[in-house]
Amino acid sequence: MQTVFDWLTVAIFAGLAVVYLQRSVGARPEHDAVWKYLPPAAACMAANQIGNAGWLIPATVLMCATLAYVWFVIRPLDRA
Repeated sequence: MQTVFDWLTVAIFAGLAVVYLQRSVGARPEHDAVWKYLPPAAACMAANQIGNAGWLIPATVLMCATLAYVWFVIRPLDRA
């Protein structure tokens, strides 16, 4: 955990994990499926690697796209 990308991608992934765990114990929304959590998790990994390699703008764009995906596809604030 040495770079900003390490911290930001771990924070995004932790938020994604919390949403998944919260939904796994209760009723799930109709749109929720387990496979939908894989793209943002993989994007966090890719953004971290790209950012640590020195490609700051592509990594930032990928992290923003990951947040947009989580907001519009996973919809963390939806109730069951």
